[in-house]
Amino acid sequence: MSDELQQIDRTHVRYRGKKLIYFAGCDYFRLASHPKVLRAVNEGLDKYGLNVAASRRTTGNHVLYGKLEAESAKFFGVKHAILTSNGYLTNLAVAQGLAGEIQHVFIDERAHACLLDAAQLLGRPVTVFAHRSPGSLLTKWRDAGQPKRSLVMTDGMFAHDGSLAPLKDYLAVMPEDALFLVDDAHAAGVLGAKGRGSVEHWKLSRSRVIQTATLSKAFGVYGGVILAPTKWHELILAKSRLLVGNTPLPLPLVNGCLAAIDERAKDAGLRKRLFANIQWLRKELLMAGVALPEDASPIFPILPKSKSEAEKLKKALLKAEIYPPFIQYPGGPESGYFRFAISSEHTREQLQKLVNALKKV
Repeated sequence: MSDELQQIDRTHVRYRGKKLIYFAGCDYFRLASHPKVLRAVNEGLDKYGLNVAASRRTTGNHVLYGKLEAESAKFFGVKHAILTSNGYLTNLAVAQGLAGEIQHVFIDERAHACLLDAAQLLGRPVTVFAHRSPGSLLTKWRDAGQPKRSLVMTDGMFAHDGSLAPLKDYLAVMPEDALFLVDDAHAAGVLGAKGRGSVEHWKLSRSRVIQTATLSKAFGVYGGVILAPTKWHELILAKSRLLVGNTPLPLPLVNGCLAAIDERAKDAGLRKRLFANIQWLRKELLMAGVALPEDASPIFPILPKSKSEAEKLKKALLKAEIYPPFIQYPGGPESGYFRFAISSEHTREQLQKLVNALKKV
């Protein structure tokens, strides 16, 4: 387990008794601590209680669930949305719905664990292709005998380093009957002019894409949504045992999600401030000779060359009153690395402190 932390305001945590600047977590707009969202959660608890204590297919289908699905669909510009009780479960529910409809699965070698788990539920051959490589995907598909009704599974934005999957190129090299499942946990709310994620960023048609997202990162609350074309939407609803038997999201959190989506949709300044911070930090670090992924995203990975360099950086960060987010994460280096996550609410002074600490090491 990681270090125990206490978040004390929108950009600070308490760690071992000290108040430190927090460049971690994935609350990219700090909506988890937004007064409007917190008020909605508290009002939801007072008005609706905590838990429906039953699945939506039996007696637990509260009106708020349909409202959140409608607002999610509106935000992402689609006809339908399916709510799940967390983001990890979205891909498992999709896989249950697609079982029997897919002949072969192709998955990025650094795909998130929830996609790996979902691939196993499909009960079809699974082939791994090289990370973010359209050429490798095409070669693997040909080597597999050019199967029809293939499913390509990938993150939209990879959590370990913030790099983007080249979705437009994937759609170009694969046949028209191939389907794409894109886990957009980190891109939803962030990428695209309206924050609709990877699909909007790459200007893709949604006819061949099932997009899944979490409401716990850019939206700061909890839960997950599945955004699928009508045919697949109906199959997922009809065939997913998870959706049939799972107790849905607690109602106060649903009320909080509604407030967060509304705030994200109305406040264009959130995304503007986030990308202003991203671009400023990228410029400063690149000028300092720090290697960064080619894509501009809120995630900044820093890979120490040795254990001693990692310790030096930890000390420099603590001296600058910054929490050192050293992690071991699937897809990242086995020895661990620093992953800094930038938000719209970090100040330029806080970012400058981070730059200064990194420059020292």
